[in-house]
Amino acid sequence: MAEEEKTEETPVKEESKTEVPKKFEKLVKEIEEMKVIDLAELVKVLEDKFGVSAAAPVAVAAAPVVSGDAAEAKSEFDVVLTAVGDKKIDVIKAVKEVTQKGLKEAKDVVDAAATGEQVIKEKANKKDAEELKGKFEAAGATVELR
Repeated sequence: MAEEEKTEETPVKEESKTEVPKKFEKLVKEIEEMKVIDLAELVKVLEDKFGVSAAAPVAVAAAPVVSGDAAEAKSEFDVVLTAVGDKKIDVIKAVKEVTQKGLKEAKDVVDAAATGEQVIKEKANKKDAEELKGKFEAAGATVELR
């Protein structure tokens, strides 16, 4: 427990290779000298004040479906795997190729698609999205462009 208290009292000091603009030097220096617990509190205050989150963004699994003329006006599409089909191995290979993930990660994506939709590629242009859709459909999967 003494170590935990020591951690809270220890100022945050990490060397960074990031170039700090002159106008932020004073603010960054103050933050560097803050205790970890105070820094955590500051982050919470900033999140609440500005309605933002310091957490890494997470891909949204289900986006609204766009159809008709609105789909023609879109320039970016999410490629969403909605069903795997009978050729699971072919679909895993396609996911691995498209996403540059390892075999295990690609399998995990396909397994997750069996219980719900999985976004394979976000913000693809129309041509690329159509090509990906064709690739997955050839592998036996069902894909939607959103």
